[in-house]
Amino acid sequence: MSAESVAWKPACLSTRLVFLVIGVATACWAVMVPYAKIRLQLDDAQLGSILLALGGGAMVAMPLTGHLIKRWGSAQLIRVAGALLVVSIPALALAPTPWALAVLLFIFGAQHGVLDITVNSQAVAVENLAARPLMSSFHGLYSAGGLVGGAVLAALLKSGLSLGVCAVAVGLLCAIACVWSYAALIPHGPADAEEHKTHLAFNHRGVVIIGALCFCAFLTEGAMLDWGAVFLRFERGVNEASAGIGFSVFSVAMAVGRLTGDRIIKAFGPFRVVLGGSLIAAAGVLTIVLAPLPALSVAGFVLVGLGASNIVPVLFGAASRMPGVPASVALPTAVMMGYTGILLGPALVGYVAHATSLPLAFGGISLLMLLITANAWRVRHTAHPANKEAPASVTVSQ
Repeated sequence: MSAESVAWKPACLSTRLVFLVIGVATACWAVMVPYAKIRLQLDDAQLGSILLALGGGAMVAMPLTGHLIKRWGSAQLIRVAGALLVVSIPALALAPTPWALAVLLFIFGAQHGVLDITVNSQAVAVENLAARPLMSSFHGLYSAGGLVGGAVLAALLKSGLSLGVCAVAVGLLCAIACVWSYAALIPHGPADAEEHKTHLAFNHRGVVIIGALCFCAFLTEGAMLDWGAVFLRFERGVNEASAGIGFSVFSVAMAVGRLTGDRIIKAFGPFRVVLGGSLIAAAGVLTIVLAPLPALSVAGFVLVGLGASNIVPVLFGAASRMPGVPASVALPTAVMMGYTGILLGPALVGYVAHATSLPLAFGGISLLMLLITANAWRVRHTAHPANKEAPASVTVSQ
C-alpha cells in the first residue's frame, strides 16, 4: 500500500464526519418546524416568510466563503462554524417570538452556508488526493445524518424530555464532532482560486446551467425538510412527535442511494442516474400528495429519497470538472445556486400553499424533477477521471 493511498484516509474520515454533522443539524431543524409553527401561532404564509431568513443567511455567507477559504483555509472555517452549532441549534428551539426566530434562522443559515461550501471544497480535495470517485458517499453521510438527527431527536422528545434540552444535547455533540475533525482535514485554500479575480462563475453558461439543475434538486430536498413534517401533521393527521418520520425515511432512502452511489454511477453512468432518479423522485412527490393514507404518503418520501439521492453528487461532480473553469470557482457557484433552492424554495412553497393549498404546492415540486429529467442529457460523460469507463468532460449546451 503506497503512502499516497494512506494519506487521504484520515481526511476522508473527517470530511465524512462533517457531512454527518451537517445532516444531523439540518434534521433537528426539520423536527423543530411544527413545534415552532404551533408555539408561535404561525400560518403557512408567516412560516414561509420566516424561512426566508434561513436562505438569506446562507446567501449572504456563501459568496464570502471563497474569500475566507483563501485567507484561512476550509478546515479552520469548518472548526469555527461547527463549534457555533452548540449555540445556534438550542437557540432555534427556544426562540420566543417570530422576529427572534427569523434572526436566529438567519444566523443558522449563514453557518449552514459556510459549512456547505467548505465541506464540499474538502470533498473535492480528498477525492482528487484519493484519485477515485467519493462524492456520492460523502453526501451519503449527510443523508445518514438526517436519519440520525431526526430519529434521535424524535426519540428524545417521545421520552418526555423538553425540546430545549434535546436541542442542547444535539448542539453540543455536533460542535464537539466538528472541532475534533479539524486535525485531519486538509488545511487548504484552493491554489487555483488565487489566479482568478472572482470566486464565482456566473459568467460561464455551462456552470450556470448545472447550477440551475442543482436549484431544482435542492428545492425538492428543502421541501422535504421544511414542509414534510408539516404536511404529515396537518394533512395526514400524524401527531407532532411522529411527524418527522417523513423526513427521516427520506433521509434513510437518500443515504442508501448515496452510500451505494459511487458504484451505481460507475455501472450506469451519470446520464442514466439523473434521468431515472428524477423520474422516480417525481413519482414519489405525487405519491405523497395523492395517497389517502399516512403510510402511503410516507412511502412517497422513500421514493423521493431514492430517486433524488445521486442527482446532486453527479451535478457537483460535473461542476468541479467543467472545462475552462477551476473547481474552486465552479463548485461554489453550483453549490450557491443549489442552496438558493433548498433555502428559498420552502418559502415559496409556503406562499403557494397560503394562496392555494399545501397539497397543491407540494405536488408542484414534481414539475421541477421532470425539468431535471428533460435536461439529464446535459451531464453525459461526467464520471470521475479515475473511472476509465467514462471520459471526464462535461457536455453542456452552449
